[in-house]
Amino acid sequence: MDDYYERVYEVVKQIPAGCVTTYGAIAQYLGIKSGARMVGYALNKVAETEIPAHRVVNRNGELTGKAYFPGDTMRERLQQEQVTFIDDFQVDIEAHLWNPNEELN
Repeated sequence: MDDYYERVYEVVKQIPAGCVTTYGAIAQYLGIKSGARMVGYALNKVAETEIPAHRVVNRNGELTGKAYFPGDTMRERLQQEQVTFIDDFQVDIEAHLWNPNEELN
């Protein structure tokens, strides 16, 4: 499992500032069907590290990982990167989506 987590972290480190991707897109890139939850588990451990986990949202653009960041840190970090929101905790995913399947292949 540690190897899987490391593979997740390597993908997340490549998400550019101002962009987001989804748990499912990372799982699909890594070849793990229905692995979105596993991506979430991996990222729950790194909210306060150099890995930009704040750039990973659910398929609807919702900040489902915000519970692992203190206060409103996840949203604040995304706003600092000029990510726009359509709701308090939902990014405009169409405007900011970075797809590892397209960008890393």
